[in-house]
Amino acid sequence: MSQPPGKRAGRVLLIVAWAAAMFLATRFFGQWEDRQQNPNAVVQSEQGDGFIEVRLLSNGQGHFVADGAINGRVVHFMLDTGATDVAIPEALAHDLDLARGAPVQLSTANGRTEGYRTRLDSLQLGDIQLRDVRALVVPGLDGQAVLLGMSALKQLEFTQRGGTMLLRQNLK
Repeated sequence: MSQPPGKRAGRVLLIVAWAAAMFLATRFFGQWEDRQQNPNAVVQSEQGDGFIEVRLLSNGQGHFVADGAINGRVVHFMLDTGATDVAIPEALAHDLDLARGAPVQLSTANGRTEGYRTRLDSLQLGDIQLRDVRALVVPGLDGQAVLLGMSALKQLEFTQRGGTMLLRQNLK
């Protein structure tokens, strides 16, 4: 026994509506999860008389992460006030065409390892621009996140309160 054409069309439309709803829900929750991991994907800057400020929110794990740039190429930063220098995973350093300089012994949370000195022509976070920043190429550093250490952060004023970090570059 066949169904009337109107009833068949109604079922097809119901299936299409459910598929569209599932697609939209998946996109919404995927974007929500991305915001939880990196609430600073678009870094907001504020400029005042003689300064630039960037306000960062901590992610779900309490880390301050943000997208920025090294030598004009987009990277993902994780602020690390315990790191002496900016630390770049070796694979990412290769992609950024960073020269491996003199070897240096590093003490990390995973023990001692060898890294290589390098210099960054530019480092950008929002409208904050730093020039000639000391950094390290770290072969054992996993992932693609650049640890934004004190060789960059010491050029800024920074305060942390609650889940917010304020970075300020004085221009005078």
